[in-house]
Amino acid sequence: MPNYKVPVNDYLFLFNDVVDMQPKFQQVEGGEDATPDMVEAIFTEAAKFCENELVPIYQSGDEGCQWADGVVTTPKGFKEAYAKYIEAGWTGLTGSAEMGGQGLPSSIGVAINEMMTTANWAWAMYPGLSEGAMATLETSGTDQQRKDYLPKLISGVWSGTMCLTEPHCGTDLGLMKTKAVPKDDGSFAIDGTKIFISAGEHDLTENIVHIVLAKLPDAPKGTKGLSLFIIPKFLVAEDGSAGDRNGVRCGSIEHKMGIHGNGTAVLNFDNATGFLIGEPHNGLNAMFTYMNVARIGTASQGAAAAERSYQGASEYARDRLAMRSISGVKNPDGPADPIIEHPDVRRMLLTQRVIAEGGRAMVTYASQFADVYRGGKTPEARNAAEARLGFCTPILKGFITELGVEAANHGVQVFGGHGYIQEWGMEQILRDSRIATLYEGTTGIQALDLIGRKVLADKFKQLNMFTGDMFRFARRFLPWKDEGKNKVMRKQAWTVVKLAIKWRLLSFRVAMRAKRNADNAGAASVDFLMFSGYAFMAFMWAQMSAVATNKLLAGEGDKEFLESKLHTAEFFFQRILPRADAHAKTMGASVESLMAMPTSYFDAT
Repeated sequence: MPNYKVPVNDYLFLFNDVVDMQPKFQQVEGGEDATPDMVEAIFTEAAKFCENELVPIYQSGDEGCQWADGVVTTPKGFKEAYAKYIEAGWTGLTGSAEMGGQGLPSSIGVAINEMMTTANWAWAMYPGLSEGAMATLETSGTDQQRKDYLPKLISGVWSGTMCLTEPHCGTDLGLMKTKAVPKDDGSFAIDGTKIFISAGEHDLTENIVHIVLAKLPDAPKGTKGLSLFIIPKFLVAEDGSAGDRNGVRCGSIEHKMGIHGNGTAVLNFDNATGFLIGEPHNGLNAMFTYMNVARIGTASQGAAAAERSYQGASEYARDRLAMRSISGVKNPDGPADPIIEHPDVRRMLLTQRVIAEGGRAMVTYASQFADVYRGGKTPEARNAAEARLGFCTPILKGFITELGVEAANHGVQVFGGHGYIQEWGMEQILRDSRIATLYEGTTGIQALDLIGRKVLADKFKQLNMFTGDMFRFARRFLPWKDEGKNKVMRKQAWTVVKLAIKWRLLSFRVAMRAKRNADNAGAASVDFLMFSGYAFMAFMWAQMSAVATNKLLAGEGDKEFLESKLHTAEFFFQRILPRADAHAKTMGASVESLMAMPTSYFDAT
């Protein structure tokens, strides 16, 4: 089984030096408590929990959950690990201080969620789903709802889910059939079936709080008719404990490709009692808080898959002997050289590393906006941060999860035939990683959201703001400035400038072509998202290079760590970033190659 050591130094490098979170923390409620020493202590302790409690039950957890007459039992060790998790207070890290949480910025929670996902993906989803439920209630719940549910969710004694998908519809929520009928006491009777509900049923907590989309009898058609409800597994008793059983049952759990240790449930709501969150027919707006939290968390899962697979593959490649290096013997005392001496193996390892560290940097950069979005001190700051985060979210979710699958696939390849065998654990990482490109909106949906809502409908405002950040960074490396004397950094900065200009130009071209034929936008959307991802990642790698270079010149920090950053950055710019050109070229291809063939021709028979 591949081991996993949490790269605490990388998280601290991003928080303290690259994104420089400390000034940003001052803009959010509770941020002043997140001092560098505290952040380091939290990350160090989280790493111990991940390595000691979650890593040992990752591979055994792949045996899966068991369902019997509506009751779901999690794999051996999951319940004990969860008990230690809530005993240590990890569930309340970013929760409201008024409701028993520690009130720390959400970016700290995002980082720890990535650590836990890397250590044990299926297990980490249980507390991860609760994060979104808490965020929704904090933002849109009534005072009584917050009082009833938040203390228990923050303590971890209760957990939460998000219930959207139904058997006949996935992304198109306007087709939803779950009904909510008002009752005399102000509650609602909910009837319907939801599928693919991660952590929908399990034995880790005494109650599960479902956040559910449904339609009222007078609901208008489409997504404008959706309302959001709280439906607890057990109703809240007068003393605040879990009381009578509600009308929600687990009909089965899904038999799926990966994340077997998570109880992905089919939930049947039969005259279940629900409580409206927010305004009627305004469920999607209330849900957006949940979705933004979920999508940035899903993006970090792509980095997690890359990190776990890289660590396993790197260790194996240093030990495994096969053939001699084509440039000369590297292991004269052995019968063959370690496979890490072969260029193609290094290509795969460095690609994994680029994805893990670059993806982590992208998520950390965006999480500064998540902090202000959830805890900003003024409505203006929260609204501005929401827009910034909204632009980043589809790029993060679509791009990093796609690359996470690529990285996991490389891990299997480095192991060769052994990678295909269960005992090594590499194929489990690949199977687990595949879900991240699907849930919270597939890559195609993220691409349409990016080009449609976040670029064209926004009239390029957020794109111009982001690329403006890229320009401001690059100006530091003009030839007549001190930092511009470094030729490597000057070249990387110039590359960032060219990407920013090209990004704007491509978006304008897509807009012009979409005016002639709307399908042009859809045809270009995924390539536009991937180009955006590579441009975003290039911006991050250039910033990491700049910090590493300055620290080395000043004689500060861990020399090996910083030099490895520079080597990895150079690999990214030379061998990964050229992919962006292919996406840019494909964006300009004729839509006819996609849409001209008659639908009947797709009949395989």
